[in-house]
Amino acid sequence: MQLDLERCAVRSFRDSDVDALARYANNRQVWLQLRDRFPHPYTVEDAHEFIAFVRSTTPQTAFAVTVADLPVGAIGVMLRDDVERCSAEVGYWLGEPHWGRGIASCALVGFTHFAFVAYEVERLYGVPFASNIASCRVLEKAGYVLEGRMRRSAIKDGVVQDQLLYAVLRGDEALSTTLS
Repeated sequence: MQLDLERCAVRSFRDSDVDALARYANNRQVWLQLRDRFPHPYTVEDAHEFIAFVRSTTPQTAFAVTVADLPVGAIGVMLRDDVERCSAEVGYWLGEPHWGRGIASCALVGFTHFAFVAYEVERLYGVPFASNIASCRVLEKAGYVLEGRMRRSAIKDGVVQDQLLYAVLRGDEALSTTLS
């Protein structure tokens, strides 16, 4: 998969992405905003294992966010099952040197459009920590709507925190406006 966007690209991971992935992912500030399954410290071996895993998955659900074809982050979905099979959780991260440049927003807009075409879902949603104002803004710029606050719903680095629930539906007016 390859999405060529204005500020970045979103593409399938390659074996050659290992070193750059490990370099950008091995950052405590990145780790603090992600689920605990994202390791810290993040080693070259973690990058090898992650890339091997995502390349073996069908359908492919995790992709590199690149600038000048160098992976500087990742984006993907967790497809749900059973009664929630019409939904998928979107997640993304970006290496700290690339924060504040509109790259994450650009990647999420393009990826959201791709996800509604590629996966049989009616709803995409994200659940950033309430304290992660930058990620909330990325979701809003991509047409996701704040649906609620999940109070004291997560613990990260020993701190119990609120999460916010943002979502966009297939055919949402905000999505079609954002993507046009």
